[in-house]
Amino acid sequence: MSSTATPAYDELAGTHLRLHHLGHLQAMAGWDQAANMPPKGNDARAAALAEIAALLHRVGTDPSLGPRIAAAEAEPLGELQRANLREMRRGWLQATALPESLVQRRALATARCEHAWRRQRPANDWAGFVANFREVLAIGREQAALLAERSGTSRYEALMDLYEPGLRCATVDRVFGELRQWLPGRIRQVLQRQAQQPLVVAPQGPFPPAAQRALCERVMRLLGFDFEAGRLDVSTHPFCGGVPEDVRLTTRFQDDEFLVSLMGTVHETGHGRYEQNLPRELLGQPVALARSMAIHESQSLAFEMQLGAHPGFVALIAPLIAEAFGAQPAFEPANLQRLLTRVKPGPIRVDADEVSYPAHIMLRYEIERALIEGEIEPEDVPALWDARMMELLGVDTRGNFRDGPLQDVHWPEALFGYFPCYSLGAMYAAQWFAAMRRAQPELDARIGQGDLAPVFDWLRRNIWTQASRWTTDELALRASGEALNPAHFKAHLEARYLGG
Repeated sequence: MSSTATPAYDELAGTHLRLHHLGHLQAMAGWDQAANMPPKGNDARAAALAEIAALLHRVGTDPSLGPRIAAAEAEPLGELQRANLREMRRGWLQATALPESLVQRRALATARCEHAWRRQRPANDWAGFVANFREVLAIGREQAALLAERSGTSRYEALMDLYEPGLRCATVDRVFGELRQWLPGRIRQVLQRQAQQPLVVAPQGPFPPAAQRALCERVMRLLGFDFEAGRLDVSTHPFCGGVPEDVRLTTRFQDDEFLVSLMGTVHETGHGRYEQNLPRELLGQPVALARSMAIHESQSLAFEMQLGAHPGFVALIAPLIAEAFGAQPAFEPANLQRLLTRVKPGPIRVDADEVSYPAHIMLRYEIERALIEGEIEPEDVPALWDARMMELLGVDTRGNFRDGPLQDVHWPEALFGYFPCYSLGAMYAAQWFAAMRRAQPELDARIGQGDLAPVFDWLRRNIWTQASRWTTDELALRASGEALNPAHFKAHLEARYLGG
């Protein structure tokens, strides 16, 4: 990407390669904090991570970067270099909106809050959580105000933009508004339909964690995960971390259940394969990063929901499950298929079926947007949570903070603005598979034969290797012929759950 005629651009590329290397160490220390670190190491690790966050911020806001960006604009750059410069400028504008002291305070406050949350959630301790969360929220509001002033957006939009560039509340309100119109009715229809279907045979445990882990790793290999460039571990909250060259996935196990862990691992593997297939020759530059979190979630949900609950894939993994735990009627492909597509509204987002899942996201979007905009305070959250859960899903969460507003790691980590990406990702995933089927009418038959290559090849060509070369809308247009179209998600749900 370099040229002797582009000195300003080349200096910028060198700076971003340094940021990439420092970010590598930050990512590994963060992964270790969640997966391996003993509890008494948290204060020291929090201080170390705050220090590296400040260092990254210092490098990324160097006063020389602004003039270099302006100079590079006038240089004879190629199309990829122009895309990279666009991403450099975006990152620089966001970084320079925040003082280093705020970056450090955020790192320390979130480390304290998240570490305490790990104990407070099992204890159903909302009051204890709020004591730490109040500082995290104050910093989140401060960050939002500074970013909004720089970008000219609302405060919540400024935070959404960190994860989904260019996303506005008007778009989310429109998409979620349409969803609210038809989703509750579809949930009722699916429940009525499934009540008439054969009863699901429940798997009989226990399911030893060692056997579960071995099964998860076999399925990850089936899905093409490269264990020479990544690994699977255990954490309180499953995630995909690390760096493209060394992808760290985590899951969690329980003795009496295995599908949540298995499908959670399939989900994280979608994230991991995206990271492992980003353009290697461009790594270290912003243009080689994943396009956005909605696009990232479209990969995990393409794996977990579109492919993971596909009858062909279920038939492929059924023998592996029987080998792991011993044959039983519950592991017959038809029964596994019913298990994986059973709609049962409940309080837990990460355990939700794909039909009721968007309701969990709409609830969080409405609450955290009001929190950031200063319309409500932490004390108001439980009552709002309970009312929305009852309205959207008919689930009673009163007094159950553990399975209510304490269930996600996002708020203790100040990841405000992230939640909408999950449902937008589900919509993009449905759109990708609709495009795949148009291009490859034999796709479902191929999956039914155990051939997953057409899925992976399409994603690699259209999403993974494109990284941040295009804006999100342009990426979607090039991949599928249109920008985000939620109609594909609706059609997918109706075909899978209300079809013949």
